[in-house]
Amino acid sequence: MIKLVAVDMDGTFLNSKQDYDRARFAKVHARMTELGIHFVVASGNQYYQLQSFFTDYPNTIYVAENGAYIRDAETTYAVHTFSPEATETITQYLSADPVLSAIACGVKTAHIRGSEDPAFINEIHRYYHRLQLQDTLEAPDDQIMKFATKMPPARTQEYIDKFSEAFAGIAVPTSSGHGDIDIIQQGRHKAAGLAELGEALNIPLSEMAAFGDGGNDLEMIRECGLGVAMKNADPEVLAAADAVTPVDNDASGVCAFLEDYLK
Repeated sequence: MIKLVAVDMDGTFLNSKQDYDRARFAKVHARMTELGIHFVVASGNQYYQLQSFFTDYPNTIYVAENGAYIRDAETTYAVHTFSPEATETITQYLSADPVLSAIACGVKTAHIRGSEDPAFINEIHRYYHRLQLQDTLEAPDDQIMKFATKMPPARTQEYIDKFSEAFAGIAVPTSSGHGDIDIIQQGRHKAAGLAELGEALNIPLSEMAAFGDGGNDLEMIRECGLGVAMKNADPEVLAAADAVTPVDNDASGVCAFLEDYLK
């Protein structure tokens, strides 16, 4: 029996309006609680943004920043950050490329250059509820867990290749689609975060279900006991999954699957 359900957010749990069917999920959540199943959010997004979606569920656990920051409202299970040397190397590389928009995702806050396009900054505020505008990307008073980058969508694969070469040995690029690439710590992804959380909760990956739609969900889709792809998922995620939701994220695919599974 599954003891933990982990969900990605954008393109998975959330619909295209950045919300979810709250009445429907309340019933699913009550059923999970009745069965003793933990509900976990596993996302590349910032903890403070993720938490804002689940104020009615204070026991929710967050595997945020692609597995680098694991916590709930009261307990911090793990924090993983880049070394100062790796942070400097990545920061200098991203700062030198005029094509890129970049965010340094710190433990205290996210950091972005105030010179970025105002429309981009406004968009980023939706995903980073703690965001500091500054002259450079450097953050000497914070520890960086992840970098997020934005480029023209058509150049996504080009930049995955560039980042893979430039950051070999210190970081790994992972795409969430639409010209968004996260630069994460080696070995630090959602599946690693779930495994670490599982040690604290005494729940192995084999007793977890994971829902996702994009490239940064692949590890947890593959490694959890039940990997579920959204109907709207990328082809490689669909190919890796054990099951597929009956409907897409705009039709509450996660809830639809769990309603049937938890009967």
